[in-house]
Amino acid sequence: MTATTADAPPPAPRLPKRRGVELLLLVGAVLVPVYGYVAVGLARNDAVPPDVAGYGAGLGLLALLAHLAVRFRAPYADPLLLPIAVLLNGLGLVLIYRLDLETPKDQAAPTQLIWSTLGVSLFIAVVVLLRDHRVLQRYAYLSVAAALVLMIVPIFFPAVNGAKIWIRVGGLSFQPGEFAKILLAVFFAAYLAANRNALAYTGRRFWKLQFPTGRVLGPIVAIWLLSVGVLILERDLGTSLLFFGLFVIMLYVATGRTGWIAVGLLLAALGAFVVGSFEPHVHSRVQDWLDPFASIDAGRGPGQLAQSLFAFAAGGMLGTGLGLGHSILIGFAAKSDFILATAGEELGLTGLTAIFLLYALLVARGYRAGLALRDPFGRLLSIGLASILALQVFVIAGGVMGLIPLTGMAMPFLAQGGSSVVTNWIIVALLIRVSDQARRPQPDAVETGIIAPVPEGDR
Repeated sequence: MTATTADAPPPAPRLPKRRGVELLLLVGAVLVPVYGYVAVGLARNDAVPPDVAGYGAGLGLLALLAHLAVRFRAPYADPLLLPIAVLLNGLGLVLIYRLDLETPKDQAAPTQLIWSTLGVSLFIAVVVLLRDHRVLQRYAYLSVAAALVLMIVPIFFPAVNGAKIWIRVGGLSFQPGEFAKILLAVFFAAYLAANRNALAYTGRRFWKLQFPTGRVLGPIVAIWLLSVGVLILERDLGTSLLFFGLFVIMLYVATGRTGWIAVGLLLAALGAFVVGSFEPHVHSRVQDWLDPFASIDAGRGPGQLAQSLFAFAAGGMLGTGLGLGHSILIGFAAKSDFILATAGEELGLTGLTAIFLLYALLVARGYRAGLALRDPFGRLLSIGLASILALQVFVIAGGVMGLIPLTGMAMPFLAQGGSSVVTNWIIVALLIRVSDQARRPQPDAVETGIIAPVPEGDR
């Protein structure tokens, strides 16, 4: 009996689930937007909004339902992902409500709340129904077929603000390209995971770069070119840039070859020059970027980009305070493309930095979950989904701050846009599922010494 006991392997270490930490963070993630909602009411009307209790209860209920889904279906998931998403979504609702006060005939906050509710519902559905992210690998080619269909359909609908990216049926409208980016990430992850060795170690060498054979690289390049070609026809430069960046990042992660970054930057610069020179809608945005104050010199008054820069400058370090800015002067895109200007003006550089740090933390936790996985598909999928969020933030923030030409995309969770908020909640759900798999204890591997237990402080 003594020998048997002595020879028995030690029990596997019990990793903390951290669901209590997540719940505590969710309380703060709900209270901060409620405080912002009250601050807007006091600044505009010298009174607390009468429906603040209902707003707080509704946001809190959505957060609680999402937390319960994670607690029972993904107990080892990263405890920071859900609170960050709730906080950003809540701040977005506050900013849109604040801008609604300037446009009584155009109320966007109630509709955005409905879309947010739908997004959280789909988040719960993904967490509950998708028990293993590796199931998605089986549907790689179905995913890419559906993505191409979603991107082609808007070509047959009228352009909105110069771009054919919307489908309007009656009073409803949505952007199919928002859903296509998730499907393409699934396809890229599945294909690259299956062919990563051939992509990295076969083919011809040109100068210092080794290119894979056409048989291996051809299918994924063809799908990417077709996707970008369709988006160029739709004059949707932002999503084209997003898909190109996603393709290059995932190819680099799959092969580990830094040459792909150089090739990607070269092709991006060449494509941007060609499209920016010959496509009128994109060319006008490039001209506005090169000289955002040209309309003032011409006597027409400041354009959208100039007003955005004025808003950031007026915010200073601490901002004017919620409800006390003038970013509505930007015009029809103040609640969508340029909502970051409202945050910069009324929250200042301090608040804007906090928002960027939330995005950075969300992306970093997505990368961390992917790198902790052993299966190549899950690693690539997690890094691809996190890169989608990172690229969106870079492209949008760079556009409204004058660093790059405007692209017309929606800031994740903050901006008005039903399709955007729904797809971002799906992305967070998939990251939750991947992080649960990454942090879940592996008793057999620990007991046999294949992997070492992770110290509690590093989890």
